[in-house]
Amino acid sequence: MSISTFVIVSVIKIVIALAVLLTSVAYSVWLERKVLGHIQNRWGPSYVGPFGLLQPLADGLKFIFKEDLTPPHVHKALYIAAPMLSVICAVSSIAVIPIGNWVDVAGLHIPLEITDVNIGLLVILGITSMGVYGVALAGWSSNNKYSLLGGLRASAQMVSYEISLGLSLIGVLIVSGSFSLRQIVDAQGGRFWGFVPRWNVFHGQEVAFFIYLMSAYAETNRVPFDLPEAETELVAGYHTEYSAMKFAMFFMAEYANMITVGCLATLLFLGGWHGPIVGPPLARVILPVFWFGLKVFGFMILYIWVRGTLPRFRYDQLMAFGWKFLFPLAVANLVVTALVVAVRA
Repeated sequence: MSISTFVIVSVIKIVIALAVLLTSVAYSVWLERKVLGHIQNRWGPSYVGPFGLLQPLADGLKFIFKEDLTPPHVHKALYIAAPMLSVICAVSSIAVIPIGNWVDVAGLHIPLEITDVNIGLLVILGITSMGVYGVALAGWSSNNKYSLLGGLRASAQMVSYEISLGLSLIGVLIVSGSFSLRQIVDAQGGRFWGFVPRWNVFHGQEVAFFIYLMSAYAETNRVPFDLPEAETELVAGYHTEYSAMKFAMFFMAEYANMITVGCLATLLFLGGWHGPIVGPPLARVILPVFWFGLKVFGFMILYIWVRGTLPRFRYDQLMAFGWKFLFPLAVANLVVTALVVAVRA
């Protein structure tokens, strides 16, 4: 493949990935409002378009045309940069996420990801960890004590739960023997006893999956760990002083991070694009993408279900749960996994 062809193919993949991601972000909000509505015996969005399907478009137009206020007391440069940093970090991580095998077009062998990096997992962890800077800067630059507390809480959550999340993934790396997301998925191919998928969640990493799940809720500031924006304590937390599109950008970053977390869970624990049916040659391109999307969709439903079911933690409970329960459990899981792999070797 020539350099010009490679650049053209990469640009096309970037455009498609951004379009799919941003559309998924918009309709994740619709899905959440719809599912929570049914959980709470309400309709949810139902007036704008059939079944309320045009509600994301209406919300986007509303945010675009609302007055964009910048309070006079803020640190203007950082105040404006904070939501941009959050969105950029949230969107960039999708670049190294594979959603399927490959497709052959006009003699070109094109993998279904923007770029194949052999340390893709480290890249995602690094980029997503930087996203908390946007929240912290938003809290500090707003010159609002409630916003500052929200930013500090987000930073403390990231430090506390990133350790447990990282330790939970080391077990997967030990079992798979690679940092490459594609190789981790390939290691989960096949079945036990002819019918049980060889996914890591069924292959000795059940505890790691639980730790990852809890840490992911805290990392993305979702209920029951949404203490940085607890309206009962901090008005609206780190985005109290934001309005219009800058306010919307924080929500875009949150839902993009949720999708990224769902993609990682699918790749690391749920077999990636491996599914029960392979099918004919054409289906070998379409079906893996379908299975991958279905697993991420199920993860999003779980996110929403937890929000509609569990109450918010107190902040001391949040930190105690991370340091006194998840962290020792992650260390124990890592030690047991290492011993089992060593004995099998």
